[in-house]
Amino acid sequence: MNVISIQNNLGLPKYKQIILSIEKSIEEGKLLKGDRLPSVNKVCLAFSLSRDTVLLGYDELKKRGIIYAIPGKGYYVKSVETTIKQKIFLLFDELNSFKEDIYNSFLQHIGKNVQVDIFFHHFNAQVFQKLISDSYGNYTKYIIMPTNLSDVASFLKNLPVGEVIILDQTNQDLKLYPAIYQNHQKDIFEGLTKGKAKLNKYQKLILIFPGFREPLGMKIGFEAFCTENDFEYEIITEFAEREITFGDLFIIPNDRDLVHVIEKARSQNLKLGADFGIISYNETPLKKIVANGITTISTHFETMGKILASMVLKGSKEQIENKSSLIIRNSL
Repeated sequence: MNVISIQNNLGLPKYKQIILSIEKSIEEGKLLKGDRLPSVNKVCLAFSLSRDTVLLGYDELKKRGIIYAIPGKGYYVKSVETTIKQKIFLLFDELNSFKEDIYNSFLQHIGKNVQVDIFFHHFNAQVFQKLISDSYGNYTKYIIMPTNLSDVASFLKNLPVGEVIILDQTNQDLKLYPAIYQNHQKDIFEGLTKGKAKLNKYQKLILIFPGFREPLGMKIGFEAFCTENDFEYEIITEFAEREITFGDLFIIPNDRDLVHVIEKARSQNLKLGADFGIISYNETPLKKIVANGITTISTHFETMGKILASMVLKGSKEQIENKSSLIIRNSL
C-alpha cells in the first residue's frame, strides 16, 4: 500500500496521516484522477486502525472535493487539486447588491486555498431543502441564509452542527448554530429613534411591508416605535397607485417600492424631504445620489462578510449581531 503511510508516535492523528499521505501521493503522481483508493477495510487491516479513523480521513478529503464515493464500490480521486483546504457551501436567498457586498467582502477576507460554491433558494422551501440535501457530505462548511422560511431547522438537522453558520437572519429554532445576523426589530427601532427629531415634522409614518421576503422583526420594531412615541402610523402591503399625502413619511424595505414612491411624488409635484419623506432600508451607492440623497437604515454588509470569513477561519461558535446605522440624507 504505497499511497498511504502511517507512523506510530508521530504526534499527528492517524486520520490526518491518511489525508496527508493521499495528498502527497496525488502530488507525486502516484494517484491520478479517477484512480481508486485502497478500501476502508484494507487500510484498517494494513495499519490496525478502526473504521471510524479511516472514514474520518476519507470523509475530510471528500468534503474538500478531492475524492468521491461510489456506494458499494469504494472511493476514487475526483480532483488532483490538493491545495484546497476548505470547500464552502454558501446558500443565499437571492442575488442583489447587498448580498453582493457580503459575498465580495467574504471572498476578500477568507484567504487563499478556499473554494466557495454559491447557491440561491429564491425563498422557495423546496429548493432550499433540495440544495441542502444535495450538498450533504460534500463541504467542510455550510453557510446558510434561511431568511423567513419556516421549518428550516428540520432541513438542517442532518448537517453537522459544527460545520453550519447561519447568515443574516436567525431564530430560536436555530440557536444551536453559530451566526452572524441582523436584529431587524432592534435596528429599525433604534434607527427611527435616532432620527426622531426629524420625524416629528411628519403627520404619519407608513411602512410598506409586503411580508413575503421582509423579516417580521422589521414590522414589530416599527409598530413598537410608533406606539411608544405616539406617532400615527400605517402598514401597507404595497404602494401601487396610492396618492401621497402632505406629511407622509414612507419607510421602504423594497427598492421597487422606493422607485414607485419617487415616481408618484414627481407626478404630484411633491418635494422630497419637505412635503413628504422617505427612509429606505439597506444602503447602496445609488442612494447617496438618487433624489439628492435617500436616508437609509442599513446593516454594514461589508463588515458582515468580514466577520463571516473570520468565523469560518477561526471555527467560531458565537452568535454575533451585526451593527446597523441610520444614515441621514435629504429625503428626511
